[in-house]
Amino acid sequence: MPVIVLEARDFTSPLFLVRTWEVLSSCTTFSLVASLEPSELNQNSSHLQHLNTFRCFCMFNWCFFFTLTLLIHILNVIQFHSLIPLSWKNLTMTVAVLGALMCLSASVVFSWLVMDHQGVTPRSVTAVVVSCLAFLAYTTESYILRTQAHEQRGYMGSMPGLLKILQLWGSCLMIPLVVEMLFGLREVQFQQLLVSCVSYGICVLMSLVTVVVILGDFAGQCLLPFDRFLAGFSLIGVLFYMMATVICFTKILQLQKIIFTEQAKLVIMETVVASITLLAYTVDLAFSVKLLCDRSHL
Repeated sequence: MPVIVLEARDFTSPLFLVRTWEVLSSCTTFSLVASLEPSELNQNSSHLQHLNTFRCFCMFNWCFFFTLTLLIHILNVIQFHSLIPLSWKNLTMTVAVLGALMCLSASVVFSWLVMDHQGVTPRSVTAVVVSCLAFLAYTTESYILRTQAHEQRGYMGSMPGLLKILQLWGSCLMIPLVVEMLFGLREVQFQQLLVSCVSYGICVLMSLVTVVVILGDFAGQCLLPFDRFLAGFSLIGVLFYMMATVICFTKILQLQKIIFTEQAKLVIMETVVASITLLAYTVDLAFSVKLLCDRSHL
């Protein structure tokens, strides 16, 4: 099969330019962070484990989306995306929206938690700025894909699809928080930690299963009708995140009596993310119930 390359005019299209922008900015960001000298990292800090957890989280995000975006960019140039057994329109929308959310999260986490311990240096500040540029690039691509025709943007470009991506973002962001609670902070009560871990773990699996089913076009192979499948996952997500959000606000009330700066930062972040994810599951459940009611009346 001959390799089909884009025409010359396609190399100046907004989508090609913005993906090039994403690759360059994400590559520059993790290169700057990786090149930080050991002296620039506060090795004598008593919160070194705390620093390493979130620094690895940020590095993983930048490296992962650089690699994924580069592959999408190359496949789009040589026009081989039709050979991939995935829904290309849903894949590109998912990567664009999730990349924007994760790059924004990495920028906030790195500047708020990591730089607080390793200190403010020219390279670290530049890395945060370039990471914000990567966020803008992914946001721009999301807008471009979102303004395409409905059949071109796929399910992930619809409001329910965007809510699924927001749920996946919330679940992914909870992973380093749970790791830090398990190995870093001893002030968290065991019962609260157990409920949080179970809730976030189940929601991570549900989000991954949902995204895989949509990207692989496996909806027709589900044992249950896909709309009921999504409604059930949304209901479970609402229940679990309701418990997690209540626990988060309980921790905030406990922090009024115990002044612990690092715990306060993590609890605030966990509460904000849990609340946003709970809202996403609630709205998604409303969409699913409305769809089921509309179909039952047909």
